[in-house]
Amino acid sequence: MVRLFIPLIIFLGITTHSMANRLLVPMDNSQKNHLKAYGIAYWVLKLYDSEIDWLLNYRGGSFLIPYNQKFATEMTIRGVSYEVISEGDAASILSDIGSQNANMDAVKLQKPPRIAVYSPKSKQPWDDAVTLVLTYAEIPYDVVFDEEVLNGKLPEYDWLHLHHEDFTGQYGKFFQFKDYPWYRDQKREAEQIAEKFNFPKVSLMKLAVAKSIREFVAGGGFMFAMCNATDTYELALAAEGVDIVESPYDGDPADPNVNEKLDYGKTLAFKDFKAITDPYQIEFSTIDNQPQERGLLEPNDFFTLFEFSAKWDPIPTMLTQNHKSLIKGFLGQTTAFKKQYIKPEVVILAETKSVGEARYIHSPFGKGFFTFYGGHDPEDYQHRIGEEPTDLNLHPNSAGYRLILNNILFPAAKKKKLKT
Repeated sequence: MVRLFIPLIIFLGITTHSMANRLLVPMDNSQKNHLKAYGIAYWVLKLYDSEIDWLLNYRGGSFLIPYNQKFATEMTIRGVSYEVISEGDAASILSDIGSQNANMDAVKLQKPPRIAVYSPKSKQPWDDAVTLVLTYAEIPYDVVFDEEVLNGKLPEYDWLHLHHEDFTGQYGKFFQFKDYPWYRDQKREAEQIAEKFNFPKVSLMKLAVAKSIREFVAGGGFMFAMCNATDTYELALAAEGVDIVESPYDGDPADPNVNEKLDYGKTLAFKDFKAITDPYQIEFSTIDNQPQERGLLEPNDFFTLFEFSAKWDPIPTMLTQNHKSLIKGFLGQTTAFKKQYIKPEVVILAETKSVGEARYIHSPFGKGFFTFYGGHDPEDYQHRIGEEPTDLNLHPNSAGYRLILNNILFPAAKKKKLKT
């Protein structure tokens, strides 16, 4: 009996797995590692050319993947939770999602985006949340900076990230740190690139970079920006032809009438804002809702994701997939966006209701899209210069970091006519 029973168990096991030909990666609270789950999805798309169903609003935005023992093994290695389900169960889930009464949808993910992170080659005294989470999730990316942009490299990529970068040529307005090695390195690098490309000022070189990025988006690229790469980018575009940089940074005074000359028709997201030209104030414009204006402290600083119609507004729905709708806030040199300065066509994806500010916004632009996310590090409330980077091994289920990774997978979605 023993000799007959053991082969029977083996046979039943093989039969069960051969019939169960889908892997469901849940993204609700049952998932052990949300961040690495995105990495699994990217890995399957890139290395195995397999389509994935992104189940919008189903169990936190779960992934439905064709069954492959290699996929299951890799999930186990990376600590990602998954369920083996039958083709019949998968069909039943997709049928429920497709019901007109269900605010859910299934989006096909097909081709993984080629990712570029805009970052200086010189060492910065702060970390970058996007590179941290890409590295943790094991999603590959290239680093590009001003030279690559000016040399026309952006069309080689589908998705571009900008983080904590000053596009106005004021070196982050960190003049008080002018004697620090990292500040001198940053300034030297920018001046050398400007000279190489025959720009008389760093601000003019940065403007050219900003315009190239705008062309990249208009041509069909996806741009994601955080922290002060959001408002300095917009300010640089609006100030084309106007000197907004005071003498500590470029040797001559700013135009005294700068705020009467800003052109908001050249920006992507914001309108009617004013430049802050004080060289010693670490703010660039009135767009940012500054900490003293917000009146919030870490214990009561939370923002809320909006709920969108999965079938009618799939893009905002993709970008807000999460296992939480209320997310803890975090500061940055640019923390949040005052709503009165947001252009009407821009979609607000998340807001801090208590102070009426936007934290996360998105819009089409030309043939492409951009997303702005306020703050510096979703798991470090007030990251200071020189602090150790966040260890994401301690935050595998970070709701704030999940929003970044939604943007990574969004370009992989099968293109179809969308309301937005």
